[in-house]
Amino acid sequence: MAPSLRRVVALDALRLRLLAGGGALDRPVRWVAVSELEDPTPFLEGDELVLTTGMRLTSDDAKLYVSRLVTRGVAGLGFGVGLTHDEVPAGFVGAAEEAGLPLVEVPRATPFIAVGKAVSDLLAAERYEEIRGAFAAQGRLTRAALQPEGMDAVVDRLAREIGGWVLLLDEAGNIRHAAGEPGGTKAPDRAAELAAKRAAALAPEVARLRAAGAPSSLALAAPDEHVVVQPLGRRGSFAVGSARPFSAIGHTIINAAASLLTLGLEQGSGPKEGGRRVRAAVLRLLLAGEVQGATETVAELGAELPSGPLVVLACDTPDPDALVACLPCFTAPYGEITIALAPAAEAEDLIALAAARGRVGASNPVGDPRGADLSTAIDQAEQALVTAHPVARFAELAGQGLLSLVDPEAARAFAAALLAPLHAYGSRADLVTSLHAYLSSNGHWDAAAQRLGVHRHTLRYRMRRVGELLGRDLDDPATRAELWIALTFNPGG
Repeated sequence: MAPSLRRVVALDALRLRLLAGGGALDRPVRWVAVSELEDPTPFLEGDELVLTTGMRLTSDDAKLYVSRLVTRGVAGLGFGVGLTHDEVPAGFVGAAEEAGLPLVEVPRATPFIAVGKAVSDLLAAERYEEIRGAFAAQGRLTRAALQPEGMDAVVDRLAREIGGWVLLLDEAGNIRHAAGEPGGTKAPDRAAELAAKRAAALAPEVARLRAAGAPSSLALAAPDEHVVVQPLGRRGSFAVGSARPFSAIGHTIINAAASLLTLGLEQGSGPKEGGRRVRAAVLRLLLAGEVQGATETVAELGAELPSGPLVVLACDTPDPDALVACLPCFTAPYGEITIALAPAAEAEDLIALAAARGRVGASNPVGDPRGADLSTAIDQAEQALVTAHPVARFAELAGQGLLSLVDPEAARAFAAALLAPLHAYGSRADLVTSLHAYLSSNGHWDAAAQRLGVHRHTLRYRMRRVGELLGRDLDDPATRAELWIALTFNPGG
């Protein structure tokens, strides 16, 4: 939340003096804008403290100037004295008071940049407090999840954190638990009725989240209510509502609760399945940059996440449970594969253990097991895994050459099918040999013809015949690439 203009004016170091609009000092100040334009409003967004020395302004301009600022929604006007004007023109004081716009005098000894820095410091302090509050809220949610009430306790805690209401729904959209006071009532029967009506109204949105290709969450807004609906794995969803829009910090708290609720729902499906869901949720927290929440969740399970440089392993195995049991590091399901976070110093030993149970793709080492770095490392490990090798390291892919990634048997079958019309051609001309010479010479007729010992017109005729037999355009780079690969794996038929 941005600091109020009242808080800015109260800063002794700035020595600002309020001249008008004292009834509107609680407006937030989101930035400081310095302008000497007669009309600065095209360059403003609203909630700024506008600073000017009035070098182009007189009392005659006051009403129009102030009305423009009010229409734009600025937080206040700071008028610097001691340069163009020895004091704030009376017309501006009267116009600001009439319009209800706060007007402060900025003395000559206070540089405008000092006002900007002071507001920036206040904004940074507010942001820090919000982040610290979010971490504290995540801790309270985690402790709630460990209570005997489990998910119900998390829902109750979340409703208090956001100052709104929460509905926990099962797969069919029925209410598992409701918290908060929908409609502002404390009567249990009335609250239950309102919760049921709200769940019925949200049923179409819950169904949308369960459809194929659905978004990861939905945000709904009305004049007096803001709602977020999120799925909780395959076992339900939850909706969160508040009279105020959710800030970025609010969404962080909601996401933390979603992860905890997902864990709680999935743990009820059996020890092994619950463990997989827990690890998957922790991996999602890491990918979202929520390291503290992930660390706390794993710690409550008596485990820990790796720190320092690590290598991500993407493992394809017919027995994921056996793989997890043999790897002494954090593992989590990731789609159809298993992701392992291996400390870099132990990566080779862990790769060998994983390779004994399936194929493994290894990323380059990364220093930060979260957010963008982790996402990049997972992508690298998956790219290495798609090769036909039992073990592939992302760093080695480029050095092996593209053709080393191709399954030889599949490539030979492809080549035989593609070149079959040329091998079956009954002419005395060897079209396959001619095609090889043509491609080896990068399509240069004279060089290819000289290599074959024929006239270039003869070679042109043969290549035209090749194109006719194959039904392909030899001038197309993609066609040339396919033919070269085919000749590499099937040079003589």
